[in-house]
Amino acid sequence: MSDLSLRIRGLAESATIAMAQKAREFKARGIDLISLSLGEPDFKTPDYIREAAIDAINDGSYFSYPPVPGYQDLREAIAEKLKRDNGIETTAANIVVSTGAKQSIANVMLCLLDPGDEVVVFSPYWVSYAEIIKVAEGTPVFVHGGIENDFKVTPGQLEEAITPKTKAIIYSSPCNPTGTVFTQSELEAFAEVVKRHEGVYVIADEIYELINFSGGHASMAAIPGMGDRTITVNGFSKGYAMTGWRVGYISAPLEIAKACNKMQGQFTSATNGIAQRAALAALRGDQEPTKKMAEAYLERRDMVLKLLADIPGIQANTPQGAFYVFPNVSSYFGKSYEGRKIDNATDLCMYLLEEAHVSLVTGEAFGAPDCLRISYAASVEELKEAFRRIAEALGKLN
Repeated sequence: MSDLSLRIRGLAESATIAMAQKAREFKARGIDLISLSLGEPDFKTPDYIREAAIDAINDGSYFSYPPVPGYQDLREAIAEKLKRDNGIETTAANIVVSTGAKQSIANVMLCLLDPGDEVVVFSPYWVSYAEIIKVAEGTPVFVHGGIENDFKVTPGQLEEAITPKTKAIIYSSPCNPTGTVFTQSELEAFAEVVKRHEGVYVIADEIYELINFSGGHASMAAIPGMGDRTITVNGFSKGYAMTGWRVGYISAPLEIAKACNKMQGQFTSATNGIAQRAALAALRGDQEPTKKMAEAYLERRDMVLKLLADIPGIQANTPQGAFYVFPNVSSYFGKSYEGRKIDNATDLCMYLLEEAHVSLVTGEAFGAPDCLRISYAASVEELKEAFRRIAEALGKLN
């Protein structure tokens, strides 16, 4: 009998982190492994952001506990950014800065959900949504968008999924893992559904906002009538290549923002003060490095789609954002090589790890068991070699 709680025993390990650990183990054994599993920019944090952190250290004023929801000037800058770039009417009082967008989402779920409350999750979904909902004693309800519809859920599916127990809806756009981007009109159609159901909030995960190839980013909270019904989640990890700095935030209705502040005050208190000064510089400084990173991702996306097109049996959509492709690989299920049979995407992931020395993530972790997630946040040379290896390994299956 385990002494551990039912809560932790029922919690699944993050598939992306688990695969990253396997990749590190392979590299520690001296194996030339190419990792395309983690959602992490391969660029360095821009110089002006790093310099701001050094200045903050040398200033000596940021070594004490910061205010739990973040420094006032950072929260004001975030509110200004959301008004200017997203059309979201918000103030510093509505902003809570956390240790990454993941903590932001956890804060929200812990503050919104009671046992048995339901959260509608657009699927494919980021791996941690479901487990965070379960930790908060809620129930995830999945609605699935297929590859034939660019992995997009429809308003009709959303309407069917909402019940008297529904407390929230969560989605990401641009989406991890599919790269799908919802348009303004698509979000407006979802908003019309939500408006018919009192007490249901939308949690809009916009962490990949700055890596968007569609020509424009739409925010649910900017739609008339949705400002008081939407919690916007964002941060600095992806667009500014600041994953290790751990700075995310929410903009939420005041009651929810205050609740998240209270929750965070009992768990972690404030985000690292030096990282917050770097985040402020990111918002107020030169945006050109961020634009150049997005341009590089777009070039890699186009290259990766061409490489995928040369592999028989692979079906892929054209992602409009983020830095992932999410191909359907089910044509390889049932095939084998040297007695090793591929029954599902997890088997195929492990086969490619061991045979091709390329780490990917099974689509099962994202609610799409026919797919694999491939990150193209890697150098052009690494990507070309990785796909050469993948094609060779897949060619051995029969």
